[in-house]
Amino acid sequence: MERRIVRARVTGRVQGVSFRVWTLREAEKLDLVGWVRNEADGSVSALLAGSEDAVAAMLERLWRGPAGAAVATVEFDDVQMDELPARFVITG
Repeated sequence: MERRIVRARVTGRVQGVSFRVWTLREAEKLDLVGWVRNEADGSVSALLAGSEDAVAAMLERLWRGPAGAAVATVEFDDVQMDELPARFVITG
């Protein structure tokens, strides 16, 4: 299985709407590992690692977000990493 690793940044009304908890639950459903955190500028960042299909599905879901969110943009870049978290976690 080919693994894809993506660093994503989500902007809009994405803090104060349980975006991190929602992302954690969606990532777990897709069997992804990585992390999600709030940023000082009001955005949310995430590291998503898993199968190509699972990462693509999560990127699509980030556009929707949880109830109460209003996503303006989802930007992402593929990255290379030697070590990844063992599971998906909220880091900040």
